[in-house]
Amino acid sequence: MITGNPFAELSTLVPPIVMQTYVVVMIVLVASGTLYDIIHKQSARYFFKSWRAAAGKGIRKVGSGEMLSLAVQTAAEGLTSGEFCNLRRRIAHLLTMYGFLAYVIATAIMVFWYPTPATPAPSILPQLWYVGALMVCVGGYWFWFFIRVDVAAEGNSPFRIVRADLFILSLLASTTLALIWAHAQAAGYSWTNVILGLYLLATTVLFGSVPWSKFSHMFFKPAAAFQKRVAEANGSRRNLPYPAAKPKVFGRAKRQPRHY
Repeated sequence: MITGNPFAELSTLVPPIVMQTYVVVMIVLVASGTLYDIIHKQSARYFFKSWRAAAGKGIRKVGSGEMLSLAVQTAAEGLTSGEFCNLRRRIAHLLTMYGFLAYVIATAIMVFWYPTPATPAPSILPQLWYVGALMVCVGGYWFWFFIRVDVAAEGNSPFRIVRADLFILSLLASTTLALIWAHAQAAGYSWTNVILGLYLLATTVLFGSVPWSKFSHMFFKPAAAFQKRVAEANGSRRNLPYPAAKPKVFGRAKRQPRHY
């Protein structure tokens, strides 16, 4: 099952052009939702205003070479989730991030280039799709039930839901239902189309709720991290004081720290 393209099997029920149109619509929803989020929250205006303010208050000029080095450091930190101090949080984030990328990229390739049984996909693509979805589930459920700060540190119920949880919940619903649907389709269960409908609903919520979820933060976060490094390099430090000589202590020998 793990080597079979689930979308090629689906083509007997849904024409490939319909699947491809759906993927394009999801891409448009993400782009338009992110743009709306930028305009509504004025994120871009705030970012460039802060950038100019930091440049004006800097005590030294950051050269192009150093700027490139800071960009590389920011990229490396993002690719390794280095901003998380908590090792469990970092591992969960890496599983979810790279699983999501594998899942989405494999989906797009199979839908556009190998949409029917007449064009069989290389076995690596379905494997990436399944493994990516499983990685999202492992990292996402681990985070949701055991690592979330309001659960691990504040003692709230793992079933407490707020609007900011829309992204992670719709992501988990999409990947979980994707795996169930693929298995049901391969096994020929009668309820396969019901799961397919739920899978499409969860996926539409995931990509269509960008203005109301944390989806778009993946675009803002690298820019904010880069701006922070530049502000520290030029000495402006965003008007913040220099760190204390003694570092903060968040835990002790018998208790692990609960901060991120």
